[in-house]
Amino acid sequence: MKKDIWIAALARGHNSSVCLLKNGEIVFSIEEERLSRNKYDGGPYAAMLKILDYTDKIDYLVIAHTQSLQETAGRVDFSGDDIYTGLARKLGLISRKENPYKHPQVIDLSHVHHKLHAACAFYRSGFDQATALIVDGAGTFIPLNISGEQIIGWETESIYDCKYPASFKTVYKHIGLRGPNPGALVKSFDGTMYDEPGQTHEALITDRAGITKVYEAVTQYCGWSSIEAGKTMGLFPYGKENSNIPKLFDDTSISPVANRNLIVPTYPNGAVVNAELFSYLGSDATQMSWGDNSDVTYLDNRRDLAYACQTQTQEQVLRLIRKAVEMTGQKKVVISGGYGLNCVANYYYLQHLRAEGIEIYVEPISNDAGTAIGAALMFYKSIEPQSNIDYSKDGLYLGFKYDYSDADIAAFTQSHGAEITDATDQDIVDLLINKNIVAFFQGRSENGPRALGNRSILFDPRFSDGKDYVNSVKNREYFRPFAGSIMQEHVHEWFDLRGMKDTPHMMYAVNCQPGIEEKIPSIIHIDGTCRIQTVTAEQNQHYYNLIKEFYDTTGCPIIFNTSFNLGGDPLVETLFDAVETLQKSKIEYLYLPEYKKLLKIAN
Repeated sequence: MKKDIWIAALARGHNSSVCLLKNGEIVFSIEEERLSRNKYDGGPYAAMLKILDYTDKIDYLVIAHTQSLQETAGRVDFSGDDIYTGLARKLGLISRKENPYKHPQVIDLSHVHHKLHAACAFYRSGFDQATALIVDGAGTFIPLNISGEQIIGWETESIYDCKYPASFKTVYKHIGLRGPNPGALVKSFDGTMYDEPGQTHEALITDRAGITKVYEAVTQYCGWSSIEAGKTMGLFPYGKENSNIPKLFDDTSISPVANRNLIVPTYPNGAVVNAELFSYLGSDATQMSWGDNSDVTYLDNRRDLAYACQTQTQEQVLRLIRKAVEMTGQKKVVISGGYGLNCVANYYYLQHLRAEGIEIYVEPISNDAGTAIGAALMFYKSIEPQSNIDYSKDGLYLGFKYDYSDADIAAFTQSHGAEITDATDQDIVDLLINKNIVAFFQGRSENGPRALGNRSILFDPRFSDGKDYVNSVKNREYFRPFAGSIMQEHVHEWFDLRGMKDTPHMMYAVNCQPGIEEKIPSIIHIDGTCRIQTVTAEQNQHYYNLIKEFYDTTGCPIIFNTSFNLGGDPLVETLFDAVETLQKSKIEYLYLPEYKKLLKIAN
């Protein structure tokens, strides 16, 4: 009998995560923040502990990051282990090693960050072969020798030619320098120094911000942390074209090159808008403060710069998609890296690429959490090349399954001051149509940042003031839009998917069909779009049943869906997290459809 192969891969940085494989199948994949309750948390120690729920030994520990373990991970006192190898050893998952700097069970893939993004997207796309475009903030730290000076560069955009079982050939890379340093197009760049011995590829080495760094700079300018780019995406349609704002990118036929007078990169972390050089952008700057959610975002310079940022960055990414197709000859393109979560841009590509016969797959776990999956799958495919597992069928419900007995639920809710009653889907619909917010908790949590009906907050989308009402309850900014979940068989009557059959992972902000906006005003953004999730009974039986019950009652096949958390918090993971969130908010109801139980919290 063949021995099981257990592989645990972990992403170390922000959005840290762990992915566990058994014989190539994903057992679980989860972000650390869901367990630690700290947004974007790094160092997935709590997630590593969860491996013991499934196995007491692993064959390989695969590490993903942007710098090697030896350089950045820190050391365990006396033994000299890096902290991740040390924790795995102390847990008994791997054996004690003799050499603290080399262990045959530990595979460090931290030097190929963008390639791991590409692997996650490629294996989960269902494509036999494809080109991968990675648009990211700052990936692998790459040592360079420029004019005799040893400096560090960071990968910002990369293009790969992807083939089974584990071939990811680099064909293009933009490497950003903290600078200042003159940029140069290098037609034959030696990949030996960081990943690919004997291979060369086209590279653009500049002192300019990459596309995602431009977005990060504008996000900081608007008063938020650079990693909160989704807020800038929500703000952009409140802005307009403004001649007072200089172009964010220089005109060039080569590749995207940011305007360094305006956007100054501070690799590896963030970038800044050089507002002092431009009087219009510098005005009212004294009203800004980090994390400020006040009326500062009403200022036209913030709104109009957000508009410029969204429209100009998505145009630059479109150029790179076409460049990827031209360089590899592949018309199937997978997209990942942090910018892949830009659902406005993802819909924009469809408008232009459909007529060109270019098919895209955008990875829903495009943030760094996805590199744990990419590392696990790429390594497994390298040691088991004949494996034919279809990862495109895995979906996103990859968290842990919590089994609660009726007695457990009763005891737990009583201890938290909750009332519990039996309930049906119709009871929940009755609550929704009477303007109640209902939290929805079931099954395995979603991997990635989207709530897809297992950790969701629900509302009736037909109320005209629903967006403002739920934003106030969740403590979110006025301009943040909400998503909708729709029965797949009705999606084309309500929305224009630009040739897509479905959108199950909520990765596109799509236009409504004529006459639809007034029917569901709570979830239509100011630009007439909605981030949509199509749902089938096969994908999510309980959630589909509830939406169908809502449709049978109201004639509306779509339900208002937002993530089950409050502003600034991670999505809930456990029933304890769920009840605690209700206790901290004005949300009264929590529905457990697997048990047909309704919890009511007195607020």
